[in-house]
Amino acid sequence: MEIRVRDAEPTDWAVIAEFNQRLAEESEDKSLPWETLVSGVRAVLGDAGRGRYFVAEIGGRIAGQTMITYEWSDWRNAWIWWIQSVYVHPDFRGGGVFSRLYRHIESARGAADDVCGLRLYVLETNSRARAIYARLGMRPTGYEVLESRFDQGD
Repeated sequence: MEIRVRDAEPTDWAVIAEFNQRLAEESEDKSLPWETLVSGVRAVLGDAGRGRYFVAEIGGRIAGQTMITYEWSDWRNAWIWWIQSVYVHPDFRGGGVFSRLYRHIESARGAADDVCGLRLYVLETNSRARAIYARLGMRPTGYEVLESRFDQGD
C-alpha cells in the first residue's frame, strides 16, 4: 500500500491526541488526561512556532504521526529539529510508516538551509524503536537528558 505523508491539519486533532494517549500508555505505562492532550495538540496545530505535526496515511486512514519542535543552537547558528510524538497504529507497524515519516522530515529539513540536524529521545528500554532509529542513521549523542519538572504531572 502507498504511504502518503502530509502536514497535519486542524481537523486531525482527535486522531493525534488519541495516538499520543496510546503512545504514553504503551511506552511509559502512563495515563495522560484527555483534556490536556487535546489542548496541547490543538496548540501545536494552531501555532507553527510551537511545532509541526506530520501524519502518514494509508488508504485515507491515518496510520502514524510524528511532530517536530525547534531548538536554536547558538554553537551552530542553526536550528535543530526534535522529533517527538512518534506513533504508528498497531495495524500498520512493520510496514515502513515511520521510515516514510522520517524521510519526509529529512526532505523538509533539506529545504531549510538553517537546520543543522535532527534529534529525538527514546527510552533506554525501547529496543525496537532504537533499532529502527539506528537503521535510519541516527546515533547516540553521548548526552543524557535531564529534567527538572515544574508541573504536577508525570
